[in-house]
Amino acid sequence: MPHIPDAEIITIGDELLYGQVIDTNSAFMGQELGKLGIRVRQITSVSDRADEIVQALDAARTRAQVVLITGGLGPTKDDLTKNILTEYFHTELVLNEASLRDVESIFARFNRPMLEVNRQQAYLPASCTPVRNVVGTAPGMWFEDQGVVFVSMPGVPFEMKRMMTDTVLPRLKRHFQTPPIEHIVVQTVGLGESFLAEKIAAWEDALPTNMKLAYLPYLGGVRLRLTGSDDGQPNLRPRMEARMPELRALLGDHIFAEGEIPLEAAVGQLLAERGLTLGTAESCTGGYVAHKLTSVTGSSRYFLGSIISYHNDIKVRELGVSTESLAAHGAVSEEVVRQMAEGARRRLGVDVAIATSGIAGPDGGSEEKPVGTFWLAYADEHQTVARKITFNRGRQLNIEYATTSVLNLLRQSLPRH
Repeated sequence: MPHIPDAEIITIGDELLYGQVIDTNSAFMGQELGKLGIRVRQITSVSDRADEIVQALDAARTRAQVVLITGGLGPTKDDLTKNILTEYFHTELVLNEASLRDVESIFARFNRPMLEVNRQQAYLPASCTPVRNVVGTAPGMWFEDQGVVFVSMPGVPFEMKRMMTDTVLPRLKRHFQTPPIEHIVVQTVGLGESFLAEKIAAWEDALPTNMKLAYLPYLGGVRLRLTGSDDGQPNLRPRMEARMPELRALLGDHIFAEGEIPLEAAVGQLLAERGLTLGTAESCTGGYVAHKLTSVTGSSRYFLGSIISYHNDIKVRELGVSTESLAAHGAVSEEVVRQMAEGARRRLGVDVAIATSGIAGPDGGSEEKPVGTFWLAYADEHQTVARKITFNRGRQLNIEYATTSVLNLLRQSLPRH
């Protein structure tokens, strides 16, 4: 059976260490390498200092057979990676004509003059294999040294992703002859990780040794990933699929999708399939529900609009909430949130509507209604459903949890036909 290499990721840049830029590159690379069966053993972030970069390279090669490096390939003086790698592999910089043509074509495309510093980006270490950058001016570099593959790529995420997809991943697969690996992803909502694990413990224990289940929790649910690796037997994926009916039966309505589909997209698909239109009335979430819904391509087919009724006057004037209900029960109440959903349905002229009202914090709570108290509602022509939830992990997480919960209420309450 082919050897499966370990990988290490090195990200370079002071901006990462200062928190000025969030490292999304490592997450993408880890996910994509995992699809090949290559496991990332360590992620290291280092500053723009030559000695620290060299130390990271020395350490990585003792732990991994694949070292992926991002950052430090730009045209400015603080971009040191290419020169450091040239010295590290005891080689010299030479002009790569193919890379130069790529750089020239980018400047020609935007009708801008090419500076000498940009031309210098086409000079690459003689011992590397260039990795073409079709969307930027900094080529990547592939090195092989003492059984270890080093790949250096730009830190700009869309440039790195294109290189990984077009060149690096296919070449790693060929180089290491990685065996077949399959993934099945099941998206769940409404069950915490520990409760879910207990519910499916017997099913998981019965998995063969070449199938592993990973729990990937998010706010409000858990993403399950079943990974199957080659065991020398045919039909790996059909054997994995054969395990799924029992899992579906165990988790039932907690499963909202299979595959890499977020909840807002799964809900949108249900609305589109049933020919229903949706509107939202939001108080505590301040438009975040509408934002999640409209982040899905094609959401205009079913999402018509939102009324952000943050102030009680707007609840009364735009949604028809009664002043008596507000006075008797307060804005964060079943009575008010039901009227908000029903009012949004009438005012926006939609088939179904959802509403949120709550105390996101950090202040505004009381003994009766502490921070993290939320009322959610769903309304269609036949029914109005309200649900109370409590969750307090800070303002932003509270808003996100309420959003997930109201989308799940929508999913569960939609008419079946």
